Amino acid sequence: MDLTRVGLRLRELREAQGLTLSELARRSSIGKGTLSELESGRRNPTLETLYAVTTAIKVPLSAALSDLPSPAQISGDAVDAVLIERFEAEDSVAETYRVRIRAGTRQESAPHATGTSEHVIVLAGTARVGALDAPVLIGPGMHGSWAADATHLYEAPSGDVEALLVVRYPQ
Repeated sequence: MDLTRVGLRLRELREAQGLTLSELARRSSIGKGTLSELESGRRNPTLETLYAVTTAIKVPLSAALSDLPSPAQISGDAVDAVLIERFEAEDSVAETYRVRIRAGTRQESAPHATGTSEHVIVLAGTARVGALDAPVLIGPGMHGSWAADATHLYEAPSGDVEALLVVRYPQ
């Protein structure tokens, strides 16, 4: 991932919202020093950090990745994601990712913007996904959907999971 491009894009998005680093740190629960290092390209952002920042500035994750050469790849504690497509409609933005949930890992994702939903289709493996209080176990060819404006879960209890993920943000 081109850290300089991601950092510059994060700074542009923050400034477009009229936010100081201190205010973004408060809203995202990410340290001001960490944010400064991200914006200057001196720190590699994780998937979780990018989601925290983009949620705090009320833009889809793909807004931070838009300046990267395709395909944009990011990783988190349990999930590796490749942005495949970003589609903007009048009332929403939909992002499509190819994801891998690594075997034996679990990721609790913080809530996204109000009205955001996620939809996953499992290609291989068995995943536990969805709302933290009611996750579902799905295997190859199965799908799940949940409101992503509440804490939600990605887990690969036994073996890697390959899946397609669609995240839909309201405009």
